[in-house]
Amino acid sequence: MPSKTKSEQVLSVDESISAESPEESPPFPNAVPHEQEYTPREEDEDVSSLLYAAESPTAYSPENFDPLALLKQYFGFDDFRAGQREVIEALRTQNAALAVFPTGGGKSICYQLPALSFHGLTVVVSPLIALMKDQIDYLKSKGIPAARLDSSLTLSEQMSVNNSIRENKLKLLYVAPERFNNERFLDMLKRVCISLFTIDEAHCISEWGHNFRPDYLKLAETIKAVRAERVLALTATATPEVVEDICNAIGIPSSAAILTGFYRSNLNLCFTPVTADTRDAFLLKRLKSRKPGASIIYVTLQKTAERVADMIRSTGLPAQAYHAGMDSEARTSVQEWWMREPNSIVVATIAFGMGIDKSDVRYIYHYNLPKSLESYSQEIGRAGRDYLKSTVEMLACGDDLPVLENFFFGDTPTETSIRRLVQEMLDGTHNSTMNEGIPGVDFDVSLYDISNRLDIRMLVLRTALTYLELLGAIKQGTPFYAGYDIRPLAPVEKIIRSFPGEPGHLVRDIFESSKKGKIWYGIEPAKLSERLSQTRRRIVRAVEVMEEREMVEVRASDVRQRYSRLREKGDVELLTAELMQRFEHREKQEIKRLAQVISLVTHDACQTNSLVGYFGEIRPEPCGHCSFCITGKQQALPDPVDPPSINSVVDSSDVIAVSREKSEALGSTRQLARFLCGISSPAVSRARLGKHSLFGILESHRFMDVLEWCRSKISV
Repeated sequence: MPSKTKSEQVLSVDESISAESPEESPPFPNAVPHEQEYTPREEDEDVSSLLYAAESPTAYSPENFDPLALLKQYFGFDDFRAGQREVIEALRTQNAALAVFPTGGGKSICYQLPALSFHGLTVVVSPLIALMKDQIDYLKSKGIPAARLDSSLTLSEQMSVNNSIRENKLKLLYVAPERFNNERFLDMLKRVCISLFTIDEAHCISEWGHNFRPDYLKLAETIKAVRAERVLALTATATPEVVEDICNAIGIPSSAAILTGFYRSNLNLCFTPVTADTRDAFLLKRLKSRKPGASIIYVTLQKTAERVADMIRSTGLPAQAYHAGMDSEARTSVQEWWMREPNSIVVATIAFGMGIDKSDVRYIYHYNLPKSLESYSQEIGRAGRDYLKSTVEMLACGDDLPVLENFFFGDTPTETSIRRLVQEMLDGTHNSTMNEGIPGVDFDVSLYDISNRLDIRMLVLRTALTYLELLGAIKQGTPFYAGYDIRPLAPVEKIIRSFPGEPGHLVRDIFESSKKGKIWYGIEPAKLSERLSQTRRRIVRAVEVMEEREMVEVRASDVRQRYSRLREKGDVELLTAELMQRFEHREKQEIKRLAQVISLVTHDACQTNSLVGYFGEIRPEPCGHCSFCITGKQQALPDPVDPPSINSVVDSSDVIAVSREKSEALGSTRQLARFLCGISSPAVSRARLGKHSLFGILESHRFMDVLEWCRSKISV
């Protein structure tokens, strides 16, 4: 049989190029030893010349691997920090490790150095784009090939990174957890050797942790799917229970969990009770009386960040606001200014500071109460990374409690929305035309569509669906795009001629059968599959190959999630009750965490020891540098000022009118209470109610009080 051309090799792959491999991945940690040469799967052999042509960077074998020599050669350090050597040794001997280091404790070395020593690619999963950018610049300055894939990259930049992955030219790749929802990306990773799979902010895996993210919980399956040889989890904030959750979720032996402690001797922990009307004056007094130094002031609301920054600037001090409501260019500008100026002050929501490597932060103030001890520990950990004395001060005000509590209650969906979600996932009415030939897949859905129709925030929706998976009702498959827009970068006839024989016929059919606009061609793979009698996977692969060869620009659209149904629809009421119970439990957990912050402020012993004790570290001696140790006195929060009665703030007839006019968005008492407390939702956004005069009018009131008022006054 004559040999095939490269184009025929690629486009002749039918079933093998799907995101679902017919071969079962071996469970972690039964990994392939890193010194073995990576062998493509049998179904990948006809594309091996494209994917494995490049030589991988030289790797060290276990026999000659000298971590200290690599540390000196590439990073310029003479010795490891506490815990780093133990983590690297656990990766070498047990193929797994969990590093629980304090913020600034040197977690990144734990994967950057092994990435140099193991053959293959190290994947780093992180939600922090700022960390990705900073670390990649740093690694490149050391001559280490590293890249990131995120939405901020241009098309040509993404294609360059993808080519580097396929050609084995990278040692480290940084991605957000959501990137694994991209079927083409996941398919590409299955074809390269993943020597180390690193999960940063690993506490997000824990369902009962302070920052649970559903996409993190699914990373255990991703590790198996890409056949990662090793796994490393990293976090700065994990209680003993969360440590156990992380280890169980991704198969890390307890002996490979390395904890170095949370105590920071150079941080002075100050807790200052204030009232809402004295807080501004107190903050300004602090800023003017102290020695200059880089500072972060954390606030809860975006509008507070803007107001406080304006107030500080009016006194002549250098201050700027930073929050998620600013566009990316403005945020980048503020970040670069803060990094550059030694005495800069940034007033920010929690969107700021994570992953930013600035070692000389001298002061951190919490203008508003943090939402949990985990958040507080993480935020104050950004001070004094150069080990010099630094001050962190919390301006503790009881008037902050309603706003923080309202965020927690606002996330809980209505029971009606949850019941409808469960019914839709179990009733079998979904379109499944795009799942032909995929064993066990029953239907696919658009999460964006569900979020809008059922008025459930996207993160909350993903959490609800994850709960249904944990309860054995459904099982998630690989997400895919229902549509693509492609823009030819060369004449279409020239593109077709680039693929001789049958592949060229397929490419021609794709263009001729697609919806053509002025510049872009609209492609729906499922419909083309029926029209052309081709598998959907082969059509998607053809589009992918044209993009890889820079013949077309591709924009994916309409992300859909595949699911298989494991329970009968008769379970709807049971599952609805279970989900509501879980969400209510999460409410109570968040309220409990907020109460623990207040308990720390009013603790009648060493507050530093109380804080690190929460994370499982026991210190026998007082620290000598917290508010209690310095003053010897227990502190008390001033009584919060009671807000005016709801009836004096809002007219119930106005609320009734807007609830009837916008019944789709405000059709239940919980939806209405969220609206009055200033908590947005998909339905509120769709109805353009964010600027309504009643939106947020009761934000200073407790959510449960507003909810009860709605129930007593409004018949909806």
